[in-house]
Order: sequence, then structure tokens, then C-alpha cells
Amino acid sequence: MLNNNLMHVNLNREGFINRRQLLQLSGAGFASLTATGILRSLGLNAEKMKSEGRACIMAFLTGAPSQMETWDPKPGHANGGPTKTVQTAIPGVQFAEYWPKMAKMMKDVSVIRSMAGKEAAHERGRYHLRTGHRMLGPTKHPHFGSLVAHKLGDPESDIPNFISIGNTLSSGFLGVEVAPFVVNNAGELPADVASAVKGKRADRRLEMLKLQDSDLAQAGAEHISHEHQELYRKASRMMTSSRLKAFTLDGESDKTKQEYGNHAFGKGCLVARRLVEHGIPFVEVQMGGWDMHQNLWQSMPTRAGQVDQGLSTLISDLKDRGMLEKTLVICLGEFGRTPKINQRTPEVGRDHWAKNFNLLIAGGGLKGGVCVGKTSADGMEIADRPISVDDLYATMCTAMTIDPFEELMTPEGRPIPIVDEGLEISELL
Repeated sequence: MLNNNLMHVNLNREGFINRRQLLQLSGAGFASLTATGILRSLGLNAEKMKSEGRACIMAFLTGAPSQMETWDPKPGHANGGPTKTVQTAIPGVQFAEYWPKMAKMMKDVSVIRSMAGKEAAHERGRYHLRTGHRMLGPTKHPHFGSLVAHKLGDPESDIPNFISIGNTLSSGFLGVEVAPFVVNNAGELPADVASAVKGKRADRRLEMLKLQDSDLAQAGAEHISHEHQELYRKASRMMTSSRLKAFTLDGESDKTKQEYGNHAFGKGCLVARRLVEHGIPFVEVQMGGWDMHQNLWQSMPTRAGQVDQGLSTLISDLKDRGMLEKTLVICLGEFGRTPKINQRTPEVGRDHWAKNFNLLIAGGGLKGGVCVGKTSADGMEIADRPISVDDLYATMCTAMTIDPFEELMTPEGRPIPIVDEGLEISELL
């Protein structure tokens, strides 16, 4: 029989146990259970996870927003600049003045102010924050969206399981089956789909492509041929899908469109909600223009205003529709900005800074109204509770019912852990 210690381990909200709890069970007779028996007894199986209808919407602010002009302002200090603050719904927690709508929603949203990064170059930072791994060695790690598509997506879906509104990273070693489908103009049918040849003419073209790929396979490129065929198959199914309407704003009221905002980011958030409603497990919405080495305070009102409007409406809309509990929403960039203001002309700004930065996270069963971590009065140091990118990814995976410590296999047969190290952020669980 199992040791009584087993009875004192608390299951998380889904009835699952995490790695830390598994370690607590070691030496308690737990090892005598077979792996299959453990998974079966705890309900950890792929079909259950896929049937839960979980989804993730990632708002990526490309260029790296300044933490002091977003959700960790430093009023009264020289490093804080002219930025004023607005009180959030949580006593003692203030945001920068540009975020009044998100401030009112703080009970449904949590902020991490003590992210500790390791990459202060744009390409490397985007890779790190989108994959959970640093850009080291030849291995190309998958975007988090591709991981979600791989673990939770329907392989027979007539629409890709990972939609990105704006260009993004690839699916890495997970392959084309879970690659992102990129949409350039939110609210419009993808151009390739809208102008695609259909019917018998399309069927003839597909047959010709199959013949070409069979020659390619016989020449020794069987893997490439298989990927081509998979892309053709998915494209063919997508062209006739009844869910294509999710890419448009058809049927949405003028009031809803106005609430999200008549700008690219707002439309992207509305399309993201529609796609999630139609069963797409991962949507990324991007907004550029955050690399503010200059003109920071001249640019912030417009940039932040659009994200504040679109993101707050998205979270509120998901909550009203009963979708927020199973939809993880995260808003982040690739790193932060220097606490010290630079002296660039004609208008100053902030430079690259990975030592500490912040992000917003909501939904997915995580707690709202939590402020994780603290930085020093001058913004130069993490004063309390540093959070690594690995910790963040372990938390995101847990929210999506994905085991963060599982190993994925590359095509070459090399095991790659989803998360290298780190633990879930306990304050959010």
C-alpha cells in the first residue's frame, strides 16, 4: 500500500499533481505504481486535455515596451521621467497613466514586475520569450503557440491550430503540422484563401503537385515531400471551411467594434476572440513600434491607448462570455527598457534592458489581482521574487494543462524538455 504521505499531497485545480508534488511522493511506495497506472488514475491523458477547450491569446508588443511606462512606474524618482500614475483596482498597486482601462480590471488580471531576462537583443529576446528557450546551438525550438497546437490542437482541424496576426517565429522541430498561419490584416480573410482556386481546377492542381512530390520523395527527400503534402491537404480543407468567417468581423455589432477599437490591434483582439470561439487553441496578436530609443513620451499615449483599449475589452468580453477561465491571455514584449533615460536627440527615450521587466497575465484558471515581484525605487534591481522565463513558461504550460517537464523528441530522436528548469509561479496558481 502507498504511504499515508500520499493523502497529504494537494491536487491542483484540474486534479493533477505537479513535479514538485511527485517528488514529495518518492520513497512513499509511489514508485511501485506503473507510469500508465499513475496517469490513468489521475486522469492525465491526451484526450481529456484536448477536450477541455482551453486556448491562449498572446498579445506580443514587438520592440520591447518600457516597464516604467506600462505596469511598474516609478513616480517621484528621476528614472521615472514625467510619467504619472493611475490607481488600479488593487490597493497599493499603480500602473502608468496610459493604462486606465487595464487599471480598472486589475482584479481579473495579474502583473509580474520582476521578470529576469537574459537577452537584450531583439531577435534573441523574441525567441526567448516566445519559445521559453535561449537561442543557443542548432536546435530551433517551437513557438509556444506551436506547442499548444501540438498538445491541444485537433490534428484534423480544417483551420490551423495556431493563428498569428502578424509575422512570428516558426514551429521549429515540431514541423509544419503545427506551424503558424499568418494573417496580415485583422478582420479580413487571408489573401491566399480569398483568392484561392477552388473546385475541380484546384483538385487538378493538387494532383499535379502530388506527382511532383512523389518524384522528390523517390530522390531521397521523403520528409520534405511529406511536409509538402501535409500543407497541401490543410490548405485544401481550409479553402472550404465554414469557420473562415471567424477571420472576419462579419456579424459583430458596431458597438462591439468600437469597444475593441478601430485600429489594427483592436481588430486583432476581436478576431482573436472569434477564432478562440471557433475552437482555435492559440492566437497571437502583434503590435510593433515599442522600440522607443527616442520620442518615448510622445509615442506612448497612442501606442498604449490602443493596447489598453483592445486588451481590456478582450478580457472583459471573454469573461462575459464565460470563456476567460479556460482562455489564458498574456501581454508581453521581448525585454524591458533601461531605467535611466538616455540623452538621444531630438527627444529622449530608453534603451534595451533585460535585467528586469514586466508583463500582464490573465485567465486560464490563474488568479487575478496579484502583483508578483517588486523592483527597487530606481527600477535598477529586482528587490523581491525574481521570475525567470522558465518559471513563466512552467506556469503558462500548467494553465494550458500541458506538463511543463515533458520531453519532446526532435526528428533526429533527441529529447528536448518543454521547460529546461524552473517552477510554476505559486502566487498565480
